[in-house]
Amino acid sequence: MIAANMLRGDMPYSHWDTAREGFMLDVREPAELLVESVPNVVNIPLGQLRGRLDELPKDKDIHVICRSAQRAWYATRILLQNGFKAKNVIGGMMSLTHNYLLDQETS
Repeated sequence: MIAANMLRGDMPYSHWDTAREGFMLDVREPAELLVESVPNVVNIPLGQLRGRLDELPKDKDIHVICRSAQRAWYATRILLQNGFKAKNVIGGMMSLTHNYLLDQETS
């Protein structure tokens, strides 16, 4: 379903290289941030998102992350349905970690 949404263009997405340039929203739980986090990212857990939409900018692309991109997919749908410009960061934190490890191997 997620792949089909991407192929049809129903789910806007971004990658880490472009996401870092914009407004980033992390929808993981606070305890997860103790394990790994990204500086200057706003954290609103997915379960609180609908009640906290007023904290987000309507005039910027919002790049949404979580651990593996599944919760970010749901959050992106919520944001799009409420008039925000949102994009799911492909692979979430797992892809950031994976890309970092690949960079270390090739250095």
